[in-house]
Amino acid sequence: MSNGILALLAFLPIITAGVLLIGFRVPAKYVMPLTYVIAVVVALAAWGVSFNRVFASTIQGLMQSVGLLWIIFGALLLLNTLKHSGAISTIRSGFTSISPDRRVQVILIAWLFGSFIEGASGFGTPAAVAAPLMVAVGFPAMAAVVFGMMIQSTPVSFGAVGTPLIVGVQSGLDQATITSELVASGSTWEAFFHVITSEVAIIHATCGTLLPLLLVMVMTRFFGRNRSWTEGLSILPFALAAAFAMTIPYVLAAVFLGAEFPSILGGLIGLGLMTMAAKKHILVPRDTWDFPPVAEWSKEWFGTIDIKLENLAKRQIPLALAWAPYVMLAVILVLSRTIVPFRDALKSVDIVVPDIMGEQGISGDFSLLFSPGGLLVIICLITVGLHKMSLAGFRNAVGESSGTLVGAGFVLIFTVPMVRVLINSGVNANDLQSMPILVADWVSTSVGAVYPFFAPAVGALGAFLAGSNTVSNLMLSQFQFSVAEGLGISSALMVAGQSVGAAAGNMIAIHNVVAASATVGLLGREGATLRITLLPTIYYLLVAGSLLLVGFYVLGIGDPLTAAR
Repeated sequence: MSNGILALLAFLPIITAGVLLIGFRVPAKYVMPLTYVIAVVVALAAWGVSFNRVFASTIQGLMQSVGLLWIIFGALLLLNTLKHSGAISTIRSGFTSISPDRRVQVILIAWLFGSFIEGASGFGTPAAVAAPLMVAVGFPAMAAVVFGMMIQSTPVSFGAVGTPLIVGVQSGLDQATITSELVASGSTWEAFFHVITSEVAIIHATCGTLLPLLLVMVMTRFFGRNRSWTEGLSILPFALAAAFAMTIPYVLAAVFLGAEFPSILGGLIGLGLMTMAAKKHILVPRDTWDFPPVAEWSKEWFGTIDIKLENLAKRQIPLALAWAPYVMLAVILVLSRTIVPFRDALKSVDIVVPDIMGEQGISGDFSLLFSPGGLLVIICLITVGLHKMSLAGFRNAVGESSGTLVGAGFVLIFTVPMVRVLINSGVNANDLQSMPILVADWVSTSVGAVYPFFAPAVGALGAFLAGSNTVSNLMLSQFQFSVAEGLGISSALMVAGQSVGAAAGNMIAIHNVVAASATVGLLGREGATLRITLLPTIYYLLVAGSLLLVGFYVLGIGDPLTAAR
């Protein structure tokens, strides 16, 4: 078979998912079992992957599904715990006191608070935490999921204290060979990696400058009474200020501190600055925008989780105490990723299964405490005492959270194994590359010198499949590096474009949408969410691809390796 036909077969599960989810709005609970079957058939029949390897990949995917469900449960439990303690009622009032304007609220909660949580934790946690918080303060459930997905872009490459770069890129590249070339040219791996880190931040900051405004425009277009793209433009000064309040410290942190803290510092500094600006009505428009009355909302906007605050808040929780669980969560997430003894203690209870079914390189693990899910549960237990909750209230929170997991679990037990079958297909009887690599290779050979424009899209494809910037970087960084070598252009900038595209791909990653939807009771409407988040994803990839072309062929940006060639 030709590479073109093989690429089509490799892409068939994704085409099927896209057409059914986005085109026909078929619920993911029907689509994902079908795509899993297609992936297995292609792997066995066209690639010659052994049944044992397919089965091992499926088990690996199931273990990862359990990890995702653990995070979803923790996020739900935090929401429901705060709901029953009365804290969510106080938080909702607090945001209203900062500004009743939903345009301001979405920038503060999604763009800035979400960026901070992404920097501290990553792995889909921002959508799982920010989406239910937005529902609690009065956003439609679908709007909350859409905004929770949109912020999984600019901060993602530096999420989880830099994991997508520190682990994904560094482990995804042939570090030993590259280092020897760098030494020969008078440079070091550290200098090369610093160039990648800086370029990732600069590209993201450029793409992210308009993201707060896009959040507002999507809100007014899809969730406003007048369905207008331009209705929210009066927020432009505040939106641009919010963008720069995050991206300037974000870039400075990448350039001077490294990959660990850009999103953490950018989100935290931006949140502080823009909260003060909103309170003092600096750059805030004179008009106030709100969603239409609930009675006018589309049925599609509602989730199944009903937060009836007025029936639950029997007493008032002080604002600082209400926010304390989120503050503790942020602190403990950062400490768990940066303090080695603390990190090792949490990881000591990990369940690790190496070489599943004897298949080398296919391993599974489940982190009970190191996972954001475990830390969220710990915070919930602390909150019970901190807010002096009754055991009955906490028991209700646990019951409500557990009940929501069933729908998400059914979808994820097919989605994640499907992804693992595709990724692990590189070991086969037909001596073919893994399916994602083969598709990427076919694209690069088809477009030639203009490939840099498509490099971010290739990274996005990896993230769409895996639901992870880190995994996309692990799969595709060396491939992108090799294409840059073949074209005689900067390998560092090409790998940076890969990481940026992989971050953008998180906005349309199916199991991330499923996970976020589960936290607000919106399962079954993943296609409607993807129809909207596809738009900012296209914007992001177009801008990133254009920046790469300009960087390579107009500015002539190089790195130590291109200088040595």
